[in-house]
Amino acid sequence: MNVEVKTAYKEITGRKHISLLLISAAIFLTFVIDIMTGPASLSVSEVISTILFPAYSEPSVQVIVWTFRLPVALMAIVIGIALGLAGANMQTILDNPLASPYTLGISAAAGFGAALAIVLGVGVLPFADTLFVPVNAFVFSLISCMAIYGIARFKKATSETIVLTGIAVLFLFNSLLGLLEYKANPEQVQAIVFWLFGSLTKTNWTTLRITVGIVLVVIPLLAIDVWKLTALRLGDDKAKSLGVDVERMRIKGLILISVLTATAVAFVGTIGFIGLVSPHIARMLVGEDHRYFLPCSALSGAFILSTASILSKIVVPGIIFPIGILTSLIGIPFFIWLLLSKKKGYW
Repeated sequence: MNVEVKTAYKEITGRKHISLLLISAAIFLTFVIDIMTGPASLSVSEVISTILFPAYSEPSVQVIVWTFRLPVALMAIVIGIALGLAGANMQTILDNPLASPYTLGISAAAGFGAALAIVLGVGVLPFADTLFVPVNAFVFSLISCMAIYGIARFKKATSETIVLTGIAVLFLFNSLLGLLEYKANPEQVQAIVFWLFGSLTKTNWTTLRITVGIVLVVIPLLAIDVWKLTALRLGDDKAKSLGVDVERMRIKGLILISVLTATAVAFVGTIGFIGLVSPHIARMLVGEDHRYFLPCSALSGAFILSTASILSKIVVPGIIFPIGILTSLIGIPFFIWLLLSKKKGYW
């Protein structure tokens, strides 16, 4: 019997490893295609040779790849990872299959912070000239996180309390954003709307390094709690019986979700539905074991956003669409399918 159980376990884990490898291979493929795609099309050999041996490539190709396309392609993957992790963690700690990072109103707070910088020229950190709008967006995202954290601690951090508080924060900052848009002139409104749509086009090596650094700090903090997060899927009572401090896990998860989402929104604007869709794809592929579920959700998010980055450049040749529009168009049908089907096998 033990031999049969071990054999079955190895087969299951083997399939999970294969799923992770296949998604990783798909990400590499979309990464290369993303760099190839644009107003000036490049071949596979040009892309790979320019990345590996930039000194031997043509100056024009080197500028296209290293200055413009490579940072954008990498940022798509990193932001996808951040949103995939945030979505997976949120659905677990809130025990809600329709939860996503934007449920807590973090993106609305970031939008208000960015609009404040654009319309009034008011910055939280006046010395951060080159990152004026992103810094404002990030700080206001964290302010919303602290507000939710404070109320959740005061009312005991149940999933219902966190969700309801997040909805209140969402409406508050949407209202404040509406007031700023009403006050703004047409040029400022255009800038706000474009930023809220989400775009990777303003990515540079500085913003990429900051984003990568934050994501690399958060990943180990999530990784050390994989067993506790898996236990949470059994329900609060069973998790507590296994020694999990459920309230502490929710608060910690809330903070990490806020940091990941704030980072994404601060540098690329609002990109919806990745945090909703990625965890469900991961759940279908590898199940609820968070040793595999978290990395699979992260990789799924990276694949979706990398694919959306490609589509944003080829839908209409010569025009780069805001990537947030495309992720919403991809995510809305999936969201409706979730509402209509509610397959028990995936939740």
